Amino acid sequence: MSDSDLILGGEFAPVSYEDWVAEVEKVLKGAPFDKKMLHRTYDGITVQPIYTRDDWPADGDPSGFPGAAPFTRARTADGVVQAGWDIRQEAVHPDPAVANKMILTDLAKGTTSVLLRLDQAARAGVSPAAADGSDLAGVDGVMVTGLADLERALADVDLTIAPLDLEAGEQALPAAALYFALLSKRGVAAKACQAMLGADPIGALAGSGKLATNVETALKRMADLANYVAETAPGSRAVTVDTAAYHTAGASEAEDLAVAMATGVAYLRALTASGMSVDDAAGQIAFRFSVDCDFFETIAKLRAARRMWSRITAASGASEAAQAMWAAARTAERMMSRVDPWVNILRTSVAAFAAALGGADAITVEPYDAALGLPDGTSLRIARNIQHLLHEESSLNKVIDPSGGSWYVESLTDQLADVAWHEFQAIEACGGIVVALRTGHIAKAIDHTWDQRKKNLARRKDPLTGVSEFPNITEKVPAHAAPDLAALRTAASRGADAVVLSGLGDAAAVAGDGALTAALVKAAGAGATIAQMAGALAGTPDTVTPLPARRFAALFERLRDASLAHAAAGNPAPKIFEANIGSIAHHTGRATFAKNFFEVAGIEAVNTGGFSDAGACVAAFKDSGCRIAVLCSSDKLYGEHAVPFAQALKAAGCEFLFLAGAPGDQRDVYTAAGVDDFIFLGGNVLDTLEQTLDRLGVRVP
Repeated sequence: MSDSDLILGGEFAPVSYEDWVAEVEKVLKGAPFDKKMLHRTYDGITVQPIYTRDDWPADGDPSGFPGAAPFTRARTADGVVQAGWDIRQEAVHPDPAVANKMILTDLAKGTTSVLLRLDQAARAGVSPAAADGSDLAGVDGVMVTGLADLERALADVDLTIAPLDLEAGEQALPAAALYFALLSKRGVAAKACQAMLGADPIGALAGSGKLATNVETALKRMADLANYVAETAPGSRAVTVDTAAYHTAGASEAEDLAVAMATGVAYLRALTASGMSVDDAAGQIAFRFSVDCDFFETIAKLRAARRMWSRITAASGASEAAQAMWAAARTAERMMSRVDPWVNILRTSVAAFAAALGGADAITVEPYDAALGLPDGTSLRIARNIQHLLHEESSLNKVIDPSGGSWYVESLTDQLADVAWHEFQAIEACGGIVVALRTGHIAKAIDHTWDQRKKNLARRKDPLTGVSEFPNITEKVPAHAAPDLAALRTAASRGADAVVLSGLGDAAAVAGDGALTAALVKAAGAGATIAQMAGALAGTPDTVTPLPARRFAALFERLRDASLAHAAAGNPAPKIFEANIGSIAHHTGRATFAKNFFEVAGIEAVNTGGFSDAGACVAAFKDSGCRIAVLCSSDKLYGEHAVPFAQALKAAGCEFLFLAGAPGDQRDVYTAAGVDDFIFLGGNVLDTLEQTLDRLGVRVP
């Protein structure tokens, strides 16, 4: 057989979209096509069940070529084919020595860079010895007070090979000073290193709600760092646009993109105002996006981000090469669960897979137990190996823009970019990102999206596997040993205030040309701490209402926690009796549904089989010790037995009776017989479970 004989699909008659819809409608048997087959995202984009060439034009592809404007398909012409993406692991253990061991293990086992998150005390610019720093030291990051701590955390790490990504919040400038002081002490040329120094004052303001000085001054100091970096470490980037605060608050993907672009524009203006060219300014800005396990939206978001940034920088006068966005991805905190944490392995795998397909330059995978506490060696190994599997075994690094050309992905990218662009324009129209934060414009938009998310989560339209769906109330969550923070804080406090800063005033006053950063590097090398440098730089504070941190699973976890606390206090564990009517064939479907429904809140579903008469059911109910029950069976048997079973159970002392299934036109009949409520697909699971726990005497905070 020759190649010319092989015509894929050639033996089949072409089928139109209308023909396909007609066949689907036959299967739907009268159910509305739009309701059953179409899906709307939180950005109002309608996702079709099938895409054709009509959804994406074959001619004049606006996505262009990889490595060329608008960079939708990849930042460089070869994508990640040559070296793959940067496998970046996060270090958060409060003890710098322990964090160092973890970093070295990660690097030895295949990670290629380090994301070092400093603790809350460092990010706030306060000393562990200070009254306002004692409770922050060692929380959510590595305790780095000064050069010695950073040296311990990065001991034996070759920074010319393994790029460093610093996450220091508002104190990015003092933290960067420690980094450059460390390079100087080691005799390492800054030009030989690549680093992301993480200056992101607007992101810090959005997340914490405050800056120690006004935003305008903070932006000038950010520009000062950028000028210093451009001169002394041209392979590094001073600025990181990190949208984690917005994403964790519940932002949609278009809202996330819009604030990223608006923040990037504000930073571009600040850098060029300091005298940098547009090309140099763009080269100092990196982006970091949080990525969910919504597979296709994540792919589209990263592709749309590059397109939008190219358009912005082109309009600002940047050369084509300077229009290419450098973007890192980190798996989102908001999708992580404490309940059934092993499902997080699947969530982060999907998110990392999507980030790779979307063309992320660096990817960080959160360990599956990140919501429970400090990760251990096992969870860090799994996080690494997720990327290794994608990188090596799935060969994603051997294809440029693997999803490119997909009618669905291209269409979704285009629509998402369009919606996000309008959101970005709205932010700019109200005065820019800072004004939008101060006036509450952004918070209001995100809160509106969160309200929609909360409703969908409560009704399980957005299901959470292991949390709101298919819970396991007998699971044993792995224990996490807590570090001795008191000892670490005591050690960090010794000698923390030994150095007195001088000579920073003049440099701070004219920040912008790199002189301030140079002075801070010198001070850091002489022993100045982050807290001391932050104190010297402090001015008139700037404040906004901080964006809240929201984890989707927390809505349900509070119910499970309440049940566990109730039982731990010596009370009977909450439970519900499954009053199953008829044989397994009749009741198992709804009995399983009811079990999954109530065990979401830690309410054990007691199943003793099916009953053919109400008397036997009542006897089993009394033996169970339950106070409430749920009727479970088929619609046919409900019609015959629901009323007598309900009446008998209520007469036997059942305090509250559910029926599993939508009652339809029999609601009044069942209610009159004693059924108090109904559970069914689409009902508000969250409210029903909270009310049920309250009836059982379980206090939900």
